[in-house]
Amino acid sequence: MDRDRILMGVVGRPHGVRGLVRVHSYAAVPEDLTSYGTLTDDRGQVWTLRWRGDGIAELRDGAGQPVAGREAAQALVNRRLYVARASLPEPDQDEFYFADLIGLAVHEQDGRSLGRVLVVHDYGAGVSLEIGGEGHAPLILPFTQACFPVIDVAAGRIEAVLPDEVEVQGDLSPEGGDVSPAVGGAS
Repeated sequence: MDRDRILMGVVGRPHGVRGLVRVHSYAAVPEDLTSYGTLTDDRGQVWTLRWRGDGIAELRDGAGQPVAGREAAQALVNRRLYVARASLPEPDQDEFYFADLIGLAVHEQDGRSLGRVLVVHDYGAGVSLEIGGEGHAPLILPFTQACFPVIDVAAGRIEAVLPDEVEVQGDLSPEGGDVSPAVGGAS
């Protein structure tokens, strides 16, 4: 895990024909994305960003050249944008960046290991942690105080309380069969 960079945005669809793109900023104030200096993407390319409207940005490459047209902008869709961690403020005592959670050991309150945090998912309806690893069944749990009452980044440990049941509504399976809960629950 690259702890020197923090994911702060992702390039969305093109806007118009002149190379502008939508950028989904993960900063508390989206416009702050420009104040962190240069951005790097998941391929190592360097970018600078200038906002042109609400969520609309002009990206310039490391040489200062803007994205050249709609086709070039389309090629950047879903490109993740990272900020150097040194450019960001240190989190307060009880705060952390999601990137800090990746790789932390997760244990139940009785000490039983559930694995490590593999991925932090945020699809807009709430954050969830994917936990697993060698010898552990994969779990995806909502990132709530109830499920994760203790997070100690300095000690590299998270305490988890598994829910008794995970409710799934509707038919989510590709074949149209029953959907079983991901954690606990009665069948």
